[in-house]
Amino acid sequence: MKHTIRQVFRSGKFVVGFIIFMIIIAFVVFYPLFVRNPPLEIIGQGTFFPPGVYVNVFDSIDSSTRYTLNLDDATAKRIASKLNEDDRLAMGEWLVASGIAESEINTADTALLMDQWLNNFDSKLSIPGMTNAKRNYFIRLDASLDGLLSEEGAIIAARDADTGELEEKEVIAQTDYVNIGQAANIRVLPLGTDNFGRDVLTELVKATGVSLLIGFIAGLIATGIGLSLGLLAGYVGGIVDDGIMFVTNLFTVIPTIVLLILISFSIGQEHRGPVTIAVVIGFTSWVWTTRAVRAQVISLRNRDHVNLSKLSGHSTVRIILLSILPFIASYVVMALILQISAGILAEASLSILGLGPRTTDIPTLGLMLNWAFIYQAQVLGQWWAYIPVILVIALIAFSLNLMNTGLDQVFNPALRE
Repeated sequence: MKHTIRQVFRSGKFVVGFIIFMIIIAFVVFYPLFVRNPPLEIIGQGTFFPPGVYVNVFDSIDSSTRYTLNLDDATAKRIASKLNEDDRLAMGEWLVASGIAESEINTADTALLMDQWLNNFDSKLSIPGMTNAKRNYFIRLDASLDGLLSEEGAIIAARDADTGELEEKEVIAQTDYVNIGQAANIRVLPLGTDNFGRDVLTELVKATGVSLLIGFIAGLIATGIGLSLGLLAGYVGGIVDDGIMFVTNLFTVIPTIVLLILISFSIGQEHRGPVTIAVVIGFTSWVWTTRAVRAQVISLRNRDHVNLSKLSGHSTVRIILLSILPFIASYVVMALILQISAGILAEASLSILGLGPRTTDIPTLGLMLNWAFIYQAQVLGQWWAYIPVILVIALIAFSLNLMNTGLDQVFNPALRE
C-alpha cells in the first residue's frame, strides 16, 4: 500500500493536478473564514460594478415617482458626474426612437435630458428593431438613474449581530463628502459585482463549493451504480450479463445531455435544487463505467486466485469483494475522478440552458454563467461576471483530468516509461 502511494506521488502529472485541486479546495474552505460577513446580499442597484473598492450602501429610497426637475447647480453637477457620455448618447437614442424630435434633445444639458427621460421612458414600450440586450440595458440605466433623483440622504445600514436584520446606522446627505475609510461596510471587491450587485469573488467561492459538492455526489452515484452493475455482469455472466448489457446499450444510444434535459425539465423549476440535480446527473452517467468495469472483470474472472476461491467454496459476493475488486480498485478511483469532472461540467451545461438549480440564494458555477449571459454581460463587456467562472471550471476539469492521467501512467503497464 505504501509502495503504491509512493508510486502515485512520483507521477508529475498527478502531483500537479492534485496541487491545483487542493488549492481550489483550500480557497473554498478558508476564504469565508478570513472574509468577515461576505456580501452575498444585494449591494448595488441591479447593475455591474467593475473590480475595485465599493462601499456597501443599502439604499432604501424609493425614487420611482416621475416629476419635472428643477435642479440647482450643485445637484446638476452631482448628477452630471454620474452620467457618462455613453449613457447620455444611449438616452438620446431611446428618446428619438420613442418619437421625440432629435432637435429637442441635448445630451449635454443634464437637467433637460433627465426631465425628458423621466417623463417619457417606459420599459414596456416596444420599439421596432430594438434587441432584448438593448432593452435590458435601458431598464438597468433607468434603475440607476432613479437613485439620483432624491434630495434625501443615502442610508448606511448594517446587519444586527443577533437578529440578522438591517438597521439604519447613519444617513449621508447628498452634499456630504464621505471618507470611504470610515464607512462601516466598505468592501474591496477584486472582481467587482454581478448584475445583482453581489461580490463576484465571494459568489465565485460559494459557487465553486456547491459545484464541487454536485460533482462529488454525482460522481459517487454514477461510479457506485456502474461498479455494481459491471461487477455483476462481468463475473456472473449469462442471463444476468445479457439483461444488464441490454439496459446499458439502451442508455448508450441516447445522448446523456438529452436525458438530463428531459429529466430536469420534467422535475419542474420549484423542485430543482443542487442535490436533486446531482442525483439526476449521477443516475444518467453510469453507462460507460459499467461497460469498462465489466470488461476488466471478464479479464479477471478466470485467473488462478479467483478459481482457487471458487474451489474453496467461497460465496459469489466474497469472491467479487475480495478476489476481484482489489485488482480493479485503481481503475475505480480513476473512473470516480472522471465522473466528478463530468458531473461539474454537466451541471454547468444544464444551468446555462436554464435547467439547473432554481435558486439564486445558492449559486453554482453554471448558474453564474447563466445569470451573466441573461443580463448580456458578454455584450456589455462586463468580463468579470463570466471570465473568472470559466477559468475556475477549466482549472477544476484540468486538475482532475491531470490526476487521472497520472494514475493511468502509474497503474497501466503499457503506459509506463
